[in-house]
Amino acid sequence: MPAGLVISAPASGVGKTTLTLSLARAWRNRGLNVQCFKSGPDYIDPAFHAAATGRASVNVDSWAMDRGGIAHLVGRGADADVVLAEGSMGLFDGVAARGVSGTGATADIAEMLGWPVLLVIDPSGQAQTAAAIAAGLRDYRPGVRLAGVVLNRVASPRHEDLVRRALDDAGIAVFGALPRHAEISLPKRHLGLVQAEEQAEIGKLIDEAARFVAEHVDLDAVLQSAAAWAPQPAANGLNVTPPGQRIALARDAAFSFVYPHMLEAWRAAGADISNFSPLADEAPDASADVCWLPGGYPELHAGKIAANARFRSGLRAFAETRPVHGECGGYMVLGTALTDADGVRHEMAGLLGLETSFAKRRMHLGYRLAELAAPMPGHRPGARLRGHEFHYSTIAAQPDTPLAVVHDATGAVIAETGSRRGNATGTFFHLIAEDR
Repeated sequence: MPAGLVISAPASGVGKTTLTLSLARAWRNRGLNVQCFKSGPDYIDPAFHAAATGRASVNVDSWAMDRGGIAHLVGRGADADVVLAEGSMGLFDGVAARGVSGTGATADIAEMLGWPVLLVIDPSGQAQTAAAIAAGLRDYRPGVRLAGVVLNRVASPRHEDLVRRALDDAGIAVFGALPRHAEISLPKRHLGLVQAEEQAEIGKLIDEAARFVAEHVDLDAVLQSAAAWAPQPAANGLNVTPPGQRIALARDAAFSFVYPHMLEAWRAAGADISNFSPLADEAPDASADVCWLPGGYPELHAGKIAANARFRSGLRAFAETRPVHGECGGYMVLGTALTDADGVRHEMAGLLGLETSFAKRRMHLGYRLAELAAPMPGHRPGARLRGHEFHYSTIAAQPDTPLAVVHDATGAVIAETGSRRGNATGTFFHLIAEDR
């Protein structure tokens, strides 16, 4: 029977991902099968999980998914020895208004699955106050159970002793304390971690992190704190419809932000996916019946995309007879032009009139609920789609017919409506699931 555990923290940037990867690899090195999940809409961490465990990881999200969909996804851990769910932001951080089965908080997943929480605490600049924070998190929500704490970035043995004594007085187990160790820091970028596939040395980095954590954390005690978990059969899977029978999917360093569960659901429904690389100047497969451009980092490759005539002409020819859809970065590439951070304007595919700019960065972040005013691949007019938006571009022009009425998590209407023109559609949000 698998043992389930949630890795969380009081805030972002404390070390959840590093600890998750380290524990996963350390237990895998001991011969255990480890399955990871990511709570929330982060689409980068699952690739790191897969690198650490050798098993595909997917997102589970209480704002966008119902309990049946979440149970369906976590069921893949039934044959594992250990199941780890890495949280996002702080343990109780979600949106103000409840979504399908929660607010998107990591605590929702912990309570839903009955898994205890292993807290990562960074006591930099404090000592006993770290225990007060941990105790507050332990007591904040009765249905969420705390397994214990791992301290990260401890300054000295004296510092560790002060924090340990305070946590012991609060009745909170400390499984280990990690001194500062720059060698296992994962590179960052403006949308989060640099992606796993972009790091040639990712295996060595995770091995070093696992070795370091194994030296300072009681792996056996952490494992014993996890809850025995018997996966419950899911009455239903996710409400995800493939956009076509044969899908041409843009896939390279500029187009890589797509949720793993989406691709799995498409394949499970019988769709065939053929990848192509716009950065390699490849056109979509001529035998496909739909083309899908995910998000990614087109702003970092805008000059090359603009120069790749075979890709752009092939995409335009495809769109003359068949649907093409872009999400976020893919939407920007379907537009007329993209201005990069240096103020250089690059011509894009021109299938939509959208013009975007990174010259003046402005963050757009949050859950999105869209009601389609027109069809998009795989979804009818009137469908309610749940997704997440995260980018730093500004809209210089969005002249086409709006694709949807889009609300944020509070219910407020937002300006990023998406667009449609002919067979081309695009959205700024990344699709997670459709309401039933």
